[in-house]
Amino acid sequence: MSIKSKGLLFSTISLVVVRVVCTPSSAATCQGLAGLTLPNAAVTAAQSITSGSFTPPGSTTPLTGLPPFCRVAVTSRPTNDSIINLEVWIPLGAGWNGKYEQLGCGGFCGSISYSGLGRAIGRGYASAATDDGSQAGGLATFALGHPEKIIDFGYRALKETTDKAKAIIAAFEGNGPHPSYFNGCSDGGREALQEAQRFPDDFDGIIVGSPANAWTHLFSGFIWNEQALLDDPASYIPPSLLPVLSKAAIAQCVKQDGGVPTDIFLNDPRDCPFDPASVQCTPGQDPTTCLSAAQVKAARKIYSGPHDPRTGELIFPGYEPGSESNAANWPLWIVGASRAADLSGNISAGQALQEFFGNNFFADFVFQNPNFDFHTFNFTSDVAIADDGVGEIVNSINPDLRPFKNHGGKMIHYVGWADSAIAPMNSVNYYQQVQDVLRTAVQRDHDGDSLEEIQEFYRLFMVPGMAHCGGGDGPNAFGNGLDAPVIDAEHDLLQALDRWVENGIAPDKIIATHYINNSPANGVQFQRPLCPFPQAARYNRVGDPSNANSFTCVDDEPDRDPRDQNLPPGY
Repeated sequence: MSIKSKGLLFSTISLVVVRVVCTPSSAATCQGLAGLTLPNAAVTAAQSITSGSFTPPGSTTPLTGLPPFCRVAVTSRPTNDSIINLEVWIPLGAGWNGKYEQLGCGGFCGSISYSGLGRAIGRGYASAATDDGSQAGGLATFALGHPEKIIDFGYRALKETTDKAKAIIAAFEGNGPHPSYFNGCSDGGREALQEAQRFPDDFDGIIVGSPANAWTHLFSGFIWNEQALLDDPASYIPPSLLPVLSKAAIAQCVKQDGGVPTDIFLNDPRDCPFDPASVQCTPGQDPTTCLSAAQVKAARKIYSGPHDPRTGELIFPGYEPGSESNAANWPLWIVGASRAADLSGNISAGQALQEFFGNNFFADFVFQNPNFDFHTFNFTSDVAIADDGVGEIVNSINPDLRPFKNHGGKMIHYVGWADSAIAPMNSVNYYQQVQDVLRTAVQRDHDGDSLEEIQEFYRLFMVPGMAHCGGGDGPNAFGNGLDAPVIDAEHDLLQALDRWVENGIAPDKIIATHYINNSPANGVQFQRPLCPFPQAARYNRVGDPSNANSFTCVDDEPDRDPRDQNLPPGY
């Protein structure tokens, strides 16, 4: 069954959500919150932090430069097998702006984002974060034999955190926060879409970063790439050969996709029909300057993405050309340090992150078998098993966002075109699926255009050259987690979302910055506008290419990524 049809099936599933019901009164002090009664939960710490410094539990490195705040730690146990840890931080006195920002987690989670909490209160927001019900330190092993913990991870910890945090804030301040925002990238982006789909009334605004929303299909793609590279020793592409691919794709396409001719990344990779066969070795060629036939075949499979061998149907999009060699891209996520490192199964030895996540997800979540062997994975039957099992819990693929829209919610979604963790076309495809749902409603009601309908509440920004959630060669800093200066709503996601929610001003562009060596301390190297999809930024061919004003958001032609398509059965 396709991702789209699975998402539509989601709306027929009955979900039982236990809501926090309480009418708290204002606490006299932060310490007084220790006695707060919460359903199925206990406050384990309540303390005022006024020193400007806080050392998170289990760490020896303090967070510094913090405003005075009230810290509340909670352990929630909605089932007998649940242990959900969460923290709520509230700026003290006039330091609180009256608003709330809940933070998403990443990977298999297993820890609380204290640095994220520190950034949030530094900007005046009350904030909360959770370990998603895992204490496994980022490993997937917590899921073995614990179906309730999988539900906690999938969505229940999010709801527990939202309800507990708002109750604590109301108890301390005498009234709850308004407006409320959710902000997450990667698995946090999956969580952001869970919030919009399962709990559409909980947040007024949501920031969705590079979402791992189709977990079962995304991780099937990780296994696809692993098989392509490792099943045959001749197929492995070492990091040293990745510049061969990047340079060839840039040389072929950099002048035709609206970017700057001197860019070292592609402005819009959909405009680049790059075939790795163009760099296949010829007789007598230096093998350090080209790819073997087996390596070309592996690269083609990675670009094309996983397909059902029985039907040829695309399971998950493939990856885009042009930025393979950047250390934050293929070396980190796809090829790892070496073939031996990948086969070792040891992430500290340089195993590719895709292999770490893919193997452990299917071993511990799907098959409940620590001895899972990626070589045996079946891209027809095993994908179906994952979809019909844990997929119903962890996937957030329902494209019907009308309840969130009707609530008045606003959503900003971003993803890097060079993302080598979660293929960027996944975000484009989901956005277009949401538009398809709205198009059906528009045709029925005869009251407008589907693009106009979707952009009233949901805008997608594709970021040229950016890696997963940040980093990479392109403009990659715009309030997406980097400790960079907060400027204004034109340059910062959260301010842009806040202005949209409170003042009704939708972001028609966001200025993104690339700092020298990706360090704000080194100064600005260049800036570019990010445009709401389907618009794209085009260089005006005049003016300083490092200045965002030298680019214009234009309506992009309706093109289709050559890698995002079905293939003949048996491919």
